[in-house]
Amino acid sequence: MARRTPAPPSGWATAGEALSGLQAIRLAANTPRLARTRRGTGRPVVLVPGLGASDTSLLPLRRFLRDRGHHARSAGLGRIHGDIGTQAAELLARVQSLGSDRRDSVALVGWSLGGVLSRVVARERPDLVRRIVTFGTPVAGGPAHTAFGRRFSDTELHEIDRVIEERRGRPIETPITAIWSRRDGVVAQAACIDEHSPNVEHVEVSSTHLGMGIDPDVWAVIADRLSRT
Repeated sequence: MARRTPAPPSGWATAGEALSGLQAIRLAANTPRLARTRRGTGRPVVLVPGLGASDTSLLPLRRFLRDRGHHARSAGLGRIHGDIGTQAAELLARVQSLGSDRRDSVALVGWSLGGVLSRVVARERPDLVRRIVTFGTPVAGGPAHTAFGRRFSDTELHEIDRVIEERRGRPIETPITAIWSRRDGVVAQAACIDEHSPNVEHVEVSSTHLGMGIDPDVWAVIADRLSRT
């Protein structure tokens, strides 16, 4: 079967990821605006990092959400790797435990592959997940959409496509906010557009992929959407 996935980000876009650190300047400059975002009501939120990253990568965002009144917690999965089945099961256990402790459903915030894991959990247990927010997440297709696609053989890519098609037979009913950027040098912008979930909202920002974790626009969207549920 011919691969249907679009090309990964261009070399120029990937090289632009080197400027991701500049987002820290924008974050500092937008502190007053972020301080005016809607406050949460103490409901539980789990933040899930991206491929190769640990919970430390989302520590600034987690602290911000706590300051804005959310019961924000780490995923506790260690470093994120490519075994989606194993880590999705671990994330589900984390959601079940936190939800039981708080007697409430959990919101999931996932960066890149962390968003994929969040979607797997919501698809399996929609009763436990009240909302998903993803940023820089390849929701359509697999690694062929990303700068890492060249590491996989055509056979592997085709098998991933097959699994993804099977999953689409079970739509995600949980409300989703999918944040994406034209400047993303890791995940193709077309891969971040969810055309299959019935309750999805797309929000464009101007960040690089690696800069999304400290992008003030991303933070503002996340805080606003979490405060609605």
